Amino acid sequence: MLLLTCRITWLYLLLVPSFAFAQTGDPPNIIYILADDMGYGDLKSLNAASQIPTPHMDQLVQEGVHFTDAHTNSAVCTPTRYGILTGRYAFRTHLKQGVLWGYSPALIEPERATVATFLQDQGYHTACIGKWHLGLDWVKQDPQQEIKDVKWNDRVPQGYQDNVDYSQPVSNGPANHGFDYSLIIPASLDMSPYCYLRNNVVVQPPTAYTEGKSQEADGRGVFWREGKVSPSFDFDRVLPTLVDSACAYVKRRASQADPFFLYLPLPAPHTPWLPTEAHHDRSEAGRYGDFVTMVDAMVGQVMQTVAENGLTENTLIIVTSDNGADWNPEDQKQYAHRANHIYKGRKADIYEAGHRVPFVARWPGVIPAGQRSNQIMCSTDLMATLAGMLNASVAETAGEDSENLWPAFIGTDRAPIREEIVHHSLRGVFSIRQGKWKYTPHRGSGGFTEPVTIAPNPGEPSGTLYDLEADPREEHNLYEKYPDKVAELAEQLKKYQENNTP
Repeated sequence: MLLLTCRITWLYLLLVPSFAFAQTGDPPNIIYILADDMGYGDLKSLNAASQIPTPHMDQLVQEGVHFTDAHTNSAVCTPTRYGILTGRYAFRTHLKQGVLWGYSPALIEPERATVATFLQDQGYHTACIGKWHLGLDWVKQDPQQEIKDVKWNDRVPQGYQDNVDYSQPVSNGPANHGFDYSLIIPASLDMSPYCYLRNNVVVQPPTAYTEGKSQEADGRGVFWREGKVSPSFDFDRVLPTLVDSACAYVKRRASQADPFFLYLPLPAPHTPWLPTEAHHDRSEAGRYGDFVTMVDAMVGQVMQTVAENGLTENTLIIVTSDNGADWNPEDQKQYAHRANHIYKGRKADIYEAGHRVPFVARWPGVIPAGQRSNQIMCSTDLMATLAGMLNASVAETAGEDSENLWPAFIGTDRAPIREEIVHHSLRGVFSIRQGKWKYTPHRGSGGFTEPVTIAPNPGEPSGTLYDLEADPREEHNLYEKYPDKVAELAEQLKKYQENNTP
């Protein structure tokens, strides 16, 4: 009887995609929610010791699939976002370390295929609402002068002249890369200029000035840089404003025949940590934890809008993060919460905490509820995975670092799908993951955690090799024990870096 039941279950899983399409008559709506700097250990359903209530994301875990070995291609914002939308490693561009800033030129190349252009070709209406952080080609007031990018802690005094003509639409923004509708902030909420752009047009020019906030004066996580700001721009209202806009978009599309793709890159819980009053003291992880509860509430608001408009049964919702949490050693001393769960390091690092992220997906009746997948996944896999779901093909020149993980979503996978992943840190330290092995040719975090670089003493290994199945905390360096594996992975990583096709 047990054998017969297993065979019936296996047959059902094989037939689920075609069955679902036959019932609905349409491909699903797709909502991709990208949290900013949220760790694997923040979700209560993924980390029982989490000090943060996350009921809405926990509901998605219960009703869908979650991946235990999901990773971003980079440990920081911009390169991960490039990977998500293009299906390519960002090191194939000029950005091999660091991030872009609010005035930076566009990173996505003109005519580059994106997930949005691919879905447009499949009949989808597409929207991007949230934090862009992929650069914009601003129009210059004086064509002979450059636009000076504002980086790190550059001073931007009142009266600063940025040489931007805010009355002109930007180019190489969301509207140029496959999005029919967009409402964005240019970069992180701690990077100027502070303004909204709708469909590549600035909603209100940043004619005012903010002195910024400092963590020394205003508390851990309360930080944004000085710079130009739109007069009505309210930092505390950015997250709810964007989510309200996203929900309004879902309502508008609910009555339309064609499916929609909503890319919703939230600006939170990245700094500045600005939980609204309703979320104060909701967690036992300080202001950061309270901000994560607000993110969870925003996810819940989207879920409720989907349900109220009768879209639940035909909507794929994905929730993930662009890198690990910026939860530092001082935070860990003050709170019992471990935002990055058991993993070493933090955001920006080449260590696991830098790029291992939560990844949850729900499509009722198609993705089996309560499913857990141990497949290795990369953020670049979105394009090929959606193509697999839609039984469509991606152009040979597109998404070369994207793999189809759809069988893992619906539980029909029976073997490893992705052969390997290449990661890079904030400071351009690379690693390669292959099966259980993770090799890094350098020592140190390459990011925020000290020491950033470790110079080996004579006789010491120059890099690291970890068996992540036996040692997920990266505590036992096997570099010298398995020299053949080190040589094999070093050669493979070199091939990726040398085959740096633009």
